[in-house]
Amino acid sequence: MRLVLNIWRQKNSQAPGKMVRYELNNVSEHMSFLEMLDVLNEELISKNEEPVAFEHDCREGICGMCGFMINGIAHGPQRGTTVCQLHMRHFHDGQELWLEPWRAKAFPVLKDLIVDRSAFDRIIQAGGYISVNTGGAPDGNAIPIEKQRADLAMDAAACIGCGACVAACPNASAMLFTSAKISHLALLPQGKPESKRRARSMLAQMQKELFGACTNHGECEAVCPKSIKLENIARLNREFLKASSAYREEATAGGAA
Repeated sequence: MRLVLNIWRQKNSQAPGKMVRYELNNVSEHMSFLEMLDVLNEELISKNEEPVAFEHDCREGICGMCGFMINGIAHGPQRGTTVCQLHMRHFHDGQELWLEPWRAKAFPVLKDLIVDRSAFDRIIQAGGYISVNTGGAPDGNAIPIEKQRADLAMDAAACIGCGACVAACPNASAMLFTSAKISHLALLPQGKPESKRRARSMLAQMQKELFGACTNHGECEAVCPKSIKLENIARLNREFLKASSAYREEATAGGAA
């Protein structure tokens, strides 16, 4: 298989970037997309040229490290798939591909296809603590949780924080990511100690990081490799309203005292 690759090349966050064209021959349909880029980089290194920088770790669709735009689609054309799990059999001989990093003010480009996603870490840190006993592993049935609630929590916990939702959103919103983290903890008893302030704190940090607001386009759910549902955003809004109401009641009670 022969491919034409147009890849965004940018030396660092301060340098201007541009698209650079490459041609790659003898691409196997059994390769993953990142393996194909490995082959390209081997060719570039053999020519004493700078290899393309892209982020990766597990290459099993678990860590959330990989991710960039392929022909304008976050993680590429295959739904529910990370770039590292996307295989070349989904493309055809002679196809021209355009590879760009996530585009969002909160995700500054570090080099080529790599962006700084540390804003996600700060949103998680703003969520506070959970209640977990130390010592040996507790019995699985020590804290009874109804199956429907446990399933919803596990679905939300599947979020790997790759940033595709932000890249696909026309507002560069992080609401799907933030709602997944809030839903995961709000649905389980271990997340209750901080529930009154978690939604307020995480949303405040999201705004501080310059992510946009959600206007229900649904592009985030469409490109999410773990199929995180929009209903989590509705749950986040409910948690925020409850937290804001509790905060006003506490403030009113404190003023009365």
